[in-house]
Amino acid sequence: MAIEIRLDLMLVKKKMTLTELSERIGISITNLSLLKTGKVKGIRFSTLDAICRELECQPGDILEHLPEYV
Repeated sequence: MAIEIRLDLMLVKKKMTLTELSERIGISITNLSLLKTGKVKGIRFSTLDAICRELECQPGDILEHLPEYV
């Protein structure tokens, strides 16, 4: 799939750790870590909303579509 997860970049920009984000939004650090490394097949809108709320960003700041050239 050509969706890149840029959660790590947003965490650096906001000077926040994954642990801190996990505590603020009530999602396990394991699940956030899997998301951060791109090892998930999907994300709930409620999770995306909570992440964007805490990081004060837009979904496009976290998710990027990269075209696949064949």
